Amino acid sequence: MTSTFKISIVGGSGPQGKALAYRFAKAGHTVALGSRSADRSQAAAEEVNNRLEGSGNVNGMENSDSLQGADVVLLAVPYEGHAELVTSLAGDLAGKVVISCVNPLGFDKRGPYGLDVPESAAEEAQRLAPGAAVVGAFHHLSAPNLWGPAPFLDHEDVLVCGDDAEAKSTAIELARAVTGRDGIDAGALRLARQLEPLTAVLISINKRYKTRSGVQITGVSA
Repeated sequence: MTSTFKISIVGGSGPQGKALAYRFAKAGHTVALGSRSADRSQAAAEEVNNRLEGSGNVNGMENSDSLQGADVVLLAVPYEGHAELVTSLAGDLAGKVVISCVNPLGFDKRGPYGLDVPESAAEEAQRLAPGAAVVGAFHHLSAPNLWGPAPFLDHEDVLVCGDDAEAKSTAIELARAVTGRDGIDAGALRLARQLEPLTAVLISINKRYKTRSGVQITGVSA
């Protein structure tokens, strides 16, 4: 049996947050899009609801307001400013499942690369919001694919890492809204250090082959 959740997406006015909101709302979850600007989040929510032709339940508001009553919080913000934002929201994140899909990436003339950071974005979020149960997931999904017409991205897997078993189970279940099946338990939260920069490899592949590549794990039965 699939649960339904109240989901807050912090950074919900951006392409990734908005596209994930579309997938979650399409699956029957209630979604609040958060942004520093309520106007931007409301415009994004209207776009998602129009995409769902009236079947969605998506609202836009400021970040802190979007967290009220949420079961699950998805962090879909740029790495720059991530620490400051999480610190400012730490009190409201306490007691919630927090899913980080933040990727610390850099870009130069040679292309994308993973930043040399002391800890992953997911680990940073856990340190700055110790009352939350943080997992890393949904890092490698293309926003255009998520926003696209396919019923599910059934050629991809959602890799989930975390130290809290219940929070990880929630993220694994939420993956069904995207791929049509459970996410893959990828291990402890510290493995976000490997998952996050892998996105740079996919971006490089996309540029080389003019595609929207994803990750699929073989040899694992659901």
